[in-house]
Amino acid sequence: MNSKTNNRLGRIDEELKKEISNIISYELKNPKITGLISVTKTKITPDLKYAKVYVSILNSKNIKETFANLKKSARIY
Repeated sequence: MNSKTNNRLGRIDEELKKEISNIISYELKNPKITGLISVTKTKITPDLKYAKVYVSILNSKNIKETFANLKKSARIY
């Protein structure tokens, strides 16, 4: 991959990270998701078909339950 493609994917990763953070913060209405959730990193495939999203969960009552409900809200199949 050339540097132009890597630069483009890096910019897309940053925009995706911002957008997912906004969705989690302002649009996700699930009372089972507690605590402070931060999107720390995103990694998108070169064909833009898939992305991995890394999150950090702080001050949650139950981290495992919060993470499970976050995945459920994302509609991962």
